[in-house]
Amino acid sequence: NSEQTAAGLKSVVSFTRGALVDDIFLIPRNRHSVGIGAVIDTLRVLPIPVTLVPDAATAELIRNPSYELGSQLAVEIQRPPLSWGEQMFKRVFDIIFASVALIAVLPLVIIVSIAIAIDSPGPVLFRQTRLSFNGQPFKIFKFRTMSVLEDGEVIGQAKVGDQRVTRIGNWLRRSSIDELPQLLNVLRGEMSIVGPRPHAAAHDRYFEKFVENYAFRHHVKSGITGWAQVNGARGETDTVEKIQTRVDLDLWYITHWSPQLDFSILLRTIGVVLKGKNAF
Repeated sequence: NSEQTAAGLKSVVSFTRGALVDDIFLIPRNRHSVGIGAVIDTLRVLPIPVTLVPDAATAELIRNPSYELGSQLAVEIQRPPLSWGEQMFKRVFDIIFASVALIAVLPLVIIVSIAIAIDSPGPVLFRQTRLSFNGQPFKIFKFRTMSVLEDGEVIGQAKVGDQRVTRIGNWLRRSSIDELPQLLNVLRGEMSIVGPRPHAAAHDRYFEKFVENYAFRHHVKSGITGWAQVNGARGETDTVEKIQTRVDLDLWYITHWSPQLDFSILLRTIGVVLKGKNAF
């Protein structure tokens, strides 16, 4: 029945998000199967291909690209946001850019590491669980700027004048130098240079309940900088309206991605960082 179908779909989405799944195949039980539209709509939240394996009668009604899957005809219903070639281009660019950038900033990294160690007790690097492509969790690297190392179900966002921010941490945040260790996340394949900024996993789960299409941000890898950041949606997201604006900009980026757009965002990021607007 419809309730069982809805429950089953929810379990599929829950299992698939955060898992290494390459494709989903839909196989109707018979030509009179109903609810296929609801199934497709539910699976749209996932940033992976969804393919229908129909019977002969249903296949005649479908004009999407198709291919042979054993003895069955497989019809493409949903494509990933980026083609295989586009993903490869973006990955190669990420590796080259991150490698060159790390070499260039190595002296600064050493100086900042020493300054953090002298300024306050605790590790130099801060690690926190974030979500990237398809909701896959990873540990983001940042220079530690606070006296706490929060990474759980309840995490307080940093605010202007936050007493948890250390003396050196305040400068690191304003200059965005605290983000430099994320170049390591890029080399590890967990992040991209350009993409939607990742939020703490606890904040992700909260925002998904109140912000329309929030989960669609995970259709591409998270980024160090993004379209939202160079369009004023940077810093604290203390209202639903602010996070909705950021989500809308992130979804525009995913829909309109191109190499030229990534280069443009990188150039604009330099200006944003120099101005230090909404950074703290």
